[in-house]
Amino acid sequence: MDNLKELTERVALLSKEIAAFIRAESPSFTEASVESKSLNNLVSYVDKQAEQRFVDGLKDLLPEAGFIAEEGTGEQVEGLNWVIDPLDGTTNFVHGVPCYCTSVALIKDGDIQLGVVLEVNRDECFAAYRGGGTTMNGKPVKVSTRANLQESLLATGFPYDDFGFESEYMDLLRELMHRTRGIRRLGSAAADLAYVACGRFEAFYEYGLNSWDVAAGVLLVREAGGKVSGFHPSKDPVFDEEIVASNSAIHEELLEVIEKNWQRQD
Repeated sequence: MDNLKELTERVALLSKEIAAFIRAESPSFTEASVESKSLNNLVSYVDKQAEQRFVDGLKDLLPEAGFIAEEGTGEQVEGLNWVIDPLDGTTNFVHGVPCYCTSVALIKDGDIQLGVVLEVNRDECFAAYRGGGTTMNGKPVKVSTRANLQESLLATGFPYDDFGFESEYMDLLRELMHRTRGIRRLGSAAADLAYVACGRFEAFYEYGLNSWDVAAGVLLVREAGGKVSGFHPSKDPVFDEEIVASNSAIHEELLEVIEKNWQRQD
């Protein structure tokens, strides 16, 4: 793992191969192939096969690393782990909505070393490694420079199985609808974070996410000059199921609005 740049490039190549597999399966895919893991939480053979391909390929790249993968392929180990979402946006994929991504990060002792998000249908590969900046299809990208919420376009996601804080979340959404240029809901947290990193969105916030949804995107945003936190300073945006990612300039203003409307402390 001495050369993070080279390792990131090889992960990007693997991601492109697996994205090609996902694209090839899409035209013939039917809902008969879908299983339900829990309420509104879908999985298909495409997710499972893509994840197995990632695990096999990443084992070749870094045999000592373990895995934290959405579909449970591979085993987690102490210290060094790949964090994989083979198809972030499965519900979009199932319904033919063309926004879904592969997402891969490498975490060492809690610190993200590299991240690669590939938006399958746009064939946009976002990549970053620690200290190396963020690129999209090999070209450097940065977060936007808009300095206030009023001029900002935000992204969020809606809870699909944890509705215990629905009222607080809708209060927050209502206030941000009035204080921003607009709010979008793509259905893929990995895409949302990549879009913050390249300046399309000024910020993204959501709760109820897992580490594989956000780990790669967190590094993309940070290496592009942005800021990432939980809703509260004590929260880890990767592992504590709540995240705020922004261009840095509006981060504190956005956190103030969230704190005003969000009472969840667990």
